[in-house]
Amino acid sequence: MAIEKSRSGKRSRYEDLLVVRDLRKVFRGSGGHEVVAVDGVSLDVRRGQTWGLIGESGSGKTTTGRMVLGLETASGGSVDFDGTEIVKARPRAVQALRSRMRMVFQDNGSAFNPRRTVGDQIGFGLRRFGLVPDREVHGRVVDLVERVGMEAAHLDRYIHEFSGGQRQRLGIARALITDPDFVVLDEPTAALDVSVQAQVLNLLKDLQAERGLTLLLVTHNLALVEHMCDHAGVLERGRLVESGPVDQLLSDPQTETTQLLLDAVLEPTLAGRP
Repeated sequence: MAIEKSRSGKRSRYEDLLVVRDLRKVFRGSGGHEVVAVDGVSLDVRRGQTWGLIGESGSGKTTTGRMVLGLETASGGSVDFDGTEIVKARPRAVQALRSRMRMVFQDNGSAFNPRRTVGDQIGFGLRRFGLVPDREVHGRVVDLVERVGMEAAHLDRYIHEFSGGQRQRLGIARALITDPDFVVLDEPTAALDVSVQAQVLNLLKDLQAERGLTLLLVTHNLALVEHMCDHAGVLERGRLVESGPVDQLLSDPQTETTQLLLDAVLEPTLAGRP
């Protein structure tokens, strides 16, 4: 593998930023009953790539995304991020990677604290990880908030004062404030109107190009995957039943699950045609 620089400035020999092998999650219910949410998922995400993790509600895709970030404890398997194994790592080792691995949530209205200003919460990552002197935090936050299409005047407001699209922009700013290498996008446009979805997706693509981001897009929507992703996989009941280049998945689905997801995609260009 070629040696290259990661965005943290360190030399790295890993072309694959993220390598997941046999990832598994078992939840234990009442009476000791076990529910297997994720069952043996493996995937490789190259630097700068957008990898789509597709599945219906309950397929295990969000749980997989959370385990990749170390936000959910895996029951088995391994997650290697830029040479660091996360599943068996000590909490301090995982904590050291937090600034490089971030998440944009489906509902940033719930993800933000309603009793703190959005500016304070966006800047929290810089203070938490000691990335810049305190005197520089506000300026960094203003620069990024303006880059995502918001205004400096918005920073003193609270999350309930914003529309859904504005909340997602603020959530993107909060995720990117630490200048991460890798971001998990968990259904980032699911609650938005179609026109706002396009704005948010185009913003994400622009930011990815500017910052060299590696993205994992968690979604049920193949149209988003077609627009955003290079490579993708389909989850069914916790198992990865198909994966490959997006063009291949869309043109030649190999499983019924993928075909059903394709059938569910609305194609606006065909609407109204005889």
